[in-house]
Amino acid sequence: MNQAKRTPGDVLRASRKKDSQTKRAKVLATLEAMAERGETISFTAVARAAGVSNWLVYAEGVREQIEAAMKNQAKAGRRKSQAGADASAASLATDLALVREENKALREERDRLKKAVQRSLGAQLDQAGTKELTARIDELLAAVERLTVERDEIRAERDELRRKLTETEDDLAAAREAGKRMMRHVNRGPQ
Repeated sequence: MNQAKRTPGDVLRASRKKDSQTKRAKVLATLEAMAERGETISFTAVARAAGVSNWLVYAEGVREQIEAAMKNQAKAGRRKSQAGADASAASLATDLALVREENKALREERDRLKKAVQRSLGAQLDQAGTKELTARIDELLAAVERLTVERDEIRAERDELRRKLTETEDDLAAAREAGKRMMRHVNRGPQ
């Protein structure tokens, strides 16, 4: 049979389609399980429980299923409250107190973790600052060494020029003296 060869694009599209179908099936299974357990259904809760992105639960075909489950859950809640199956005020107060305690513990943990992160970041900044300062000190030491070498070369050149100047002055003084003697000799005339 003459079967057309699949291109990499075809393979990628097929893989994405299969992945999408798998994720959609997982969302629907999660939705069903949440409804059976009586968990509160919301788009975010379903996405989190299924381990998928939020955009997928709003996708066509999935959104309608979640909305229907939310409506069913709301109807069941109304029926339950009409039947007198609601929690008592004392039970709700207890639940509220427990939630407040849990929130307090979570805030304390958040604050503790926040301080730990701040300490860690501070240590990293200190370390980065130390590295930068060390690098700057190394640059300055190299510049000092280079300038010291240049200074020593300039001093050596200066000393050489002074020596040559002294020799030249001595030669000039000798030439002047010789010139004076010659002028005296010429002025005296032939004897």
